[in-house]
Amino acid sequence: MTTHPSPPAAASTDRGVGSLLRAWREQRRVSQLELALRADSSARHISFVETGRARPSEEMVLRLAEHLEVPVRERNALLLAAGYAPRYPETPLDDPALDTLRDGLERLIQGYEPYPALVVDALYQVVAANRGILMILDGLPEHLLTPPVNAMRITLHPEGLAPRIRNFPEWRGHLLAQMERQIALRRSDRLRELYEEVAAYPVPESETTATAPDGEPPQDVPYFALPMRLEHEGRTLSFVSSISTFNTPMDVTVAELAIETLLPADPATVKYLHALSP
Repeated sequence: MTTHPSPPAAASTDRGVGSLLRAWREQRRVSQLELALRADSSARHISFVETGRARPSEEMVLRLAEHLEVPVRERNALLLAAGYAPRYPETPLDDPALDTLRDGLERLIQGYEPYPALVVDALYQVVAANRGILMILDGLPEHLLTPPVNAMRITLHPEGLAPRIRNFPEWRGHLLAQMERQIALRRSDRLRELYEEVAAYPVPESETTATAPDGEPPQDVPYFALPMRLEHEGRTLSFVSSISTFNTPMDVTVAELAIETLLPADPATVKYLHALSP
């Protein structure tokens, strides 16, 4: 299994904000002087904060967290450790306050059809998907499609998409590396547990019987990014993945949402998907 850096330990009321900030700074490989210059402070003050000799203001906590790229959820933990109230709410996605957000996400992924698109949360649980995704998932066993549906389990499970992905070793490596980056960024035991689960799935033997979407044998294509080459009804479709998140989120739930779109990687896949579109 590929190793990954351990994130700072989880915040608690018996651990000071200084030690938490130092852990984030060290993980980001930023010196006290560099952080001070970014945050319009001094290395001396940063040192005093980290050693507990000075209590940072609420504004300073947030400023340091921003320059250290601390996730929104963990910014709340830093504020609590410093003795301040959390700044960012965590609104359930089905709350009426997020009706506009949900409607916008649905319109966005539906407008992307016939190409596949979905929305996932911080644990890769699918919160919305369009008909392009449903086409890809057709025929998977019910136990993988029972809510909450998890995108990583569906893709890497030996009864999921794994046997259909022609270049599965490469795509698996890409997904596990993506999860490792998220583990390094966030403090989440649940995400680490998910990683360990899916990384332990057996790797199915690849098959090479699928044809290209136009019915011809697959050809070597100079792809502009690593594609997922997926078998669908005896043909091989090629997609590249793009992931979008919200800029400057003010809610933990919103901060942890990601929109993944699968862009056709060759003209034959484009033609095939449009032919299937109603």
